[in-house]
Amino acid sequence: MEQNAIEMIGITKIFPGIIANDNINLTVRENEVLALLGENGAGKSTLMSILFGSYDPDQGIIKIRGKEVKIKDPNAATALGIGMVHQHFKLIHNYTVAENIVLGIEPRNKFGLIDLAAAEKRVAELSEQYGLMVNPKAKIEDITVGMQQRVEILKTLYRNADIIIFDEPTAVLTPQEIDELMTIIRRLKAEGKTIIIITHKLKEIKAVGDRCTVLRRGKVIGTVKVSDVTERELAEMMVGRAVKFEIEKKPCVPGRTVVSIQNISVKNSRGQIAIRDLSLDVHAGEIVGIAGVDGNGQSELIYALTGLSPVESGKIILNDADITHLSIKERIEAGIGHIPEDRQKHGLVSQFTIAENVCIKDYYSAPYTQKGCILNYGSMNQLGEKLIADFDIRAGEGAHTPAGSMSGGNQQKMIIARELNLSPDFLVIAQPTRGLDVGAIEYIRQRIIEERDKGRAILLISFELDEIMNLCDRIATISKGTIVGIFKEGEVTEREIGIMMAGSKKQDKEVSA
Repeated sequence: MEQNAIEMIGITKIFPGIIANDNINLTVRENEVLALLGENGAGKSTLMSILFGSYDPDQGIIKIRGKEVKIKDPNAATALGIGMVHQHFKLIHNYTVAENIVLGIEPRNKFGLIDLAAAEKRVAELSEQYGLMVNPKAKIEDITVGMQQRVEILKTLYRNADIIIFDEPTAVLTPQEIDELMTIIRRLKAEGKTIIIITHKLKEIKAVGDRCTVLRRGKVIGTVKVSDVTERELAEMMVGRAVKFEIEKKPCVPGRTVVSIQNISVKNSRGQIAIRDLSLDVHAGEIVGIAGVDGNGQSELIYALTGLSPVESGKIILNDADITHLSIKERIEAGIGHIPEDRQKHGLVSQFTIAENVCIKDYYSAPYTQKGCILNYGSMNQLGEKLIADFDIRAGEGAHTPAGSMSGGNQQKMIIARELNLSPDFLVIAQPTRGLDVGAIEYIRQRIIEERDKGRAILLISFELDEIMNLCDRIATISKGTIVGIFKEGEVTEREIGIMMAGSKKQDKEVSA
């Protein structure tokens, strides 16, 4: 018989108002890739946090290679050879790669001083062994998100982990980085590692998974051999119903120009020009998608439109009014909605409740403020409960739930609910389905189509090319801060978009902005 690397037996974990894990039994075999699949709030991350020592279970036992263990904290997990690559990286941005990896267990020379050269040498050896290609001397702030994830993987390998947990590992990666990560996971398995992947993405389960355990509302629905099931069958196990993978929408009927971006240039955080002389119009009743490799000016374009960064030159016209130099608050009041790419940084206040977060953009207006200065928590809670119901947000304490206590997917649904509830004329949407399960993705995409059909002008930035191809009425491809092609739906293939994302122009089908 194959040896079990992990056995979790009768695991139960209860938080206020919600049973996160309900008598869960989970077995992971030695040297396999087990996918842990489930809806947002199904209890996947909680279960793995228990295995890594971040939470204590209320009931149940854990066995590592047949021996019962008590994992009181992450240090105990590390001692047992368990490592975890978290969805939100735990890196110090002004430290180098090597400094982050050895932090807490730094090698010392004979004088008791940190031997950084020895650390860099060992990191380079591990990087080469596993094909990670990371520069030990690079600063975290200077490398891509994909490279930062590799640093997190190296942190576990440096600590001799032979069981590695990946929590939503592709949520912030580009398609190219996802392919590279799948290769890395295969290599880790070939080197004898046991892998657990928490994910919503069915293609990735099919790409690297050996078995898949499905959770729904804190319970195990079943465990299947990945090669024996289809993506649709996995999706149905996850959400308990058939899921539509195709997006249904009526033909686009564009109206007036709502937003006109006129020859804008924008600097990045280092003071370099990241957007150069970019022009684009977005009309009422259409979705315009921005397709491009991460780091080609998408973030700077979002920041310029929403007021997070100044525009160096050019104009932004909204509803025939120049908003180029308006404040963020003034832009919101003028009719701009924003679903940000980084929900933790720009989308919510984690210490605030759901009620406070969904009113955060108009808390000073009736009915959320009385007599111009007193918050009306009754109205705020009422809105919070309505949006929880409308968007199926899993929140143990209802509208009183702190946003930071929810899963990433439920935080995302809360932000989307808030922005759509404000009914803006112009919606800037970045990575709307990042971290969402297939059922939530189906729902959110349909809501975006509904907003288009109401006459909203929508700019969609996504690294998911299938999302761009299926949702958008026009597609603008960006490379090095410049639009290299604008196409109507159906006029360009995914392969042609990929070529343009690399900087090549395709003039023969170009459509005016």
